[in-house]
Amino acid sequence: MGLSELIAKYEVPGAQVAVLANGEIQDEAAGVLSLHTQVETTTDSVFKIGSITKIWTATLIQQLVNEGVLELDRPVRDHLPGFRLSDPAATSALTARHLLTHTGGIDSNHFTDTGTIEEFVAALADADHWFPPGTVFSYSNSGFVVLGRLVEVLRGKPFHDVLRERLVTPLGLRTVATNADEAILHRAAVGHVESVPTKKWAVAFSTAPSGSHLAMSARDLLEFVRLHLTDPALAALREPQLDSVPDFGDGVAGWGLGWMLYPGGVIGHTGVSKGQKAFLRVDPSAGLAVAVLTNSTNGEQLAHEIFSEAGIEAEPPPVPPSNPAPVDDWMCGTYRNTLYDITLTIEDDQAFLIYRPRNELAASFLGKPENRVEVVRLGDSTIITTDGRRVHSLVGSDENGRANFLHNGAAAWRIA
Repeated sequence: MGLSELIAKYEVPGAQVAVLANGEIQDEAAGVLSLHTQVETTTDSVFKIGSITKIWTATLIQQLVNEGVLELDRPVRDHLPGFRLSDPAATSALTARHLLTHTGGIDSNHFTDTGTIEEFVAALADADHWFPPGTVFSYSNSGFVVLGRLVEVLRGKPFHDVLRERLVTPLGLRTVATNADEAILHRAAVGHVESVPTKKWAVAFSTAPSGSHLAMSARDLLEFVRLHLTDPALAALREPQLDSVPDFGDGVAGWGLGWMLYPGGVIGHTGVSKGQKAFLRVDPSAGLAVAVLTNSTNGEQLAHEIFSEAGIEAEPPPVPPSNPAPVDDWMCGTYRNTLYDITLTIEDDQAFLIYRPRNELAASFLGKPENRVEVVRLGDSTIITTDGRRVHSLVGSDENGRANFLHNGAAAWRIA
């Protein structure tokens, strides 16, 4: 099935696909960049890559390591004078390796619109710090902003300038946009939620190192991947650091330094950003890489078909079972993260996640006092929303046999 047929099948307005095989890149585009403007998607259009940006940030960090400028297991504060978290012990212990493996204990999303990366990192001194470094895997966008600040301080230049000088320009990448001002110089994709174009292209630039702004074509993304397949100095980034992580429905089996690790030796990452979804899978042993960039929240099934056709082993996205087992009492309770208190409850034989905002920002996201999402049992310790969009794991056990964490990549901890 061609790309045009696939975007119609999955109701994705526009997409790009690129495949690196036998040293050559082939790419294709289909659809429109926005259902509002109806501008055609071309192979030189730019899509946001979301959290795939984290591999770029990790690459800049590894270059510093290779030059002897940065030590991964040395406290971050040794490289960032004045760096401070709200927990003094965490301030002393936190390392770049913790941040690269999402074990730093910094909560996932401190959506502080500080204006600059430096100010964002400074604001972490007033944010709650939930887990001691090295104890809990919990995906952290905020942690990668700290890595971006390390890049700025050790290079003496703004993060986006270092991206250009160390990666974009040397690789000869022509479509990469490091911010919105650069993106509008290209044919830029607009995200869509339920076939409606988003009204905002990106969140604050201060979170750029974690994935808020970087955009490019699928071809240029694979030119970057080619660097990782040919430069032995970057191989350390894909060495396993965590051999297991909670199941959050993405097929991830472990974690490297920035890279997600999948079964069969496949590495990659997924990016979600304002109605755009990007998917990258790489089989280093075969020299094979596939990038799928979409301007829709419906892109996951499309990407899976393309990976399978290209010869990349990929588990299909999970779907709600037709006859699910009941959600058990040990799973139920209230869990907390920075934004929400999330209650897993059973009402009239139906299970729901109820999100209640903890601050004004979270309330603005919901637009109402609470949000109820129906879920069903997926596996022994997992649940899935009935629309199939999100999987949560119930992790750990307290003294009463109840789960410690509600985990969807980032951990929310039990409070009741």
